[in-house]
Amino acid sequence: MTPRAAAGQGVGVMIRAEQPSSVPELLPRLRRFARVLTGSQEIGDSCVSAAVENIRDGKFPGVPARMALHRSVLAEVDATNAIPVSDRVALRDSVQKNLSTLTPVGRQAYLLVTLERFSLQEAAMLLEMTPSEIGLLLEDAEQDIASQMATDVLIIEDEPLIAIDLEELVQSMGHRVVRIARTEQEALEAINETRPGLVLSDIQLADGSSGLDAVIKFLPSFPVPVVFITSYPERYLTGVKPEPTYLVEKPYKREALKAVIHQALFFHSV
Repeated sequence: MTPRAAAGQGVGVMIRAEQPSSVPELLPRLRRFARVLTGSQEIGDSCVSAAVENIRDGKFPGVPARMALHRSVLAEVDATNAIPVSDRVALRDSVQKNLSTLTPVGRQAYLLVTLERFSLQEAAMLLEMTPSEIGLLLEDAEQDIASQMATDVLIIEDEPLIAIDLEELVQSMGHRVVRIARTEQEALEAINETRPGLVLSDIQLADGSSGLDAVIKFLPSFPVPVVFITSYPERYLTGVKPEPTYLVEKPYKREALKAVIHQALFFHSV
């Protein structure tokens, strides 16, 4: 058991009874978090499965299900990546570094707050840090990582207003939109012509074609990071392959989408 997992049994959070049915309801979002955190569907889903077993074994008694599941996933990710206990100490001494050079715990803090919408206090409890340390860790991270990972972006989206908003969002992060494709065919042509460093894609397009189908066709020959944006995330977070690693729900929160973009680019650059 990792130090974080061991400490989870005594974490000081609000205690309340949880219905067993609450755990299955939380699994799609938990899979999304684990996949984004690890950069892999296979590893992320494996961590989620182990986390659920930990909950069933009663390793986090009295802890609300959402907190317990995320704490357990973090412990499993720690074990997978063999993160040393001293990592948190080193992190506290380097909180001004940007996200791309932070330790894995730094990325965990960023995703817990921006993607999973935990408060600073909750993230601090999950990571066994103080809220002020979490705050320092997150300060200026977005600007720093954007300056190091600026790239060309292809947007696959058939709704004009959403496409415009996505374009403005990625430009605010320092990226350049090279094309907006509205159909599967346009997307395939744009990939060949622009060779982007990142793809943002809707899954269901208005003409009946599919952004997912387009991505499946070009990924074998052009392995670019892809972030999917969909109104029906639960359909693609069942744990059955193949499924997206990076997925954001419509209507999306801009900070959550930015966090997923950062993480997708991070794993593609290492």
